[in-house]
Amino acid sequence: MPRRKQIDSIPDEFANYEEAAEFWDTHDTTDYPEAFRTIHMDSELRQRHYEVEVDADVIKKLREIARRKGVPSSQLANELLRQHLIKRSKQVGKDFQ
Repeated sequence: MPRRKQIDSIPDEFANYEEAAEFWDTHDTTDYPEAFRTIHMDSELRQRHYEVEVDADVIKKLREIARRKGVPSSQLANELLRQHLIKRSKQVGKDFQ
């Protein structure tokens, strides 16, 4: 006969986020179906984010310039890429949207 898995009770309160994280790192939420409820939620993705590999020396310079300009490095990267793409598109005779 299979042994029943011992399931610890969920503490009424956690002292902090770290304590809660430690508990859930070692426990499975599917063992506590009564503690959760299904909710309906609509969400809208407003902006997509993309990951691009950038050489360490390039990101270092980008961050340095962004700091001097007082803007986030992601904003500066977008501006520089957009400017470069517009310039290149004009050189090859295509519009950049």
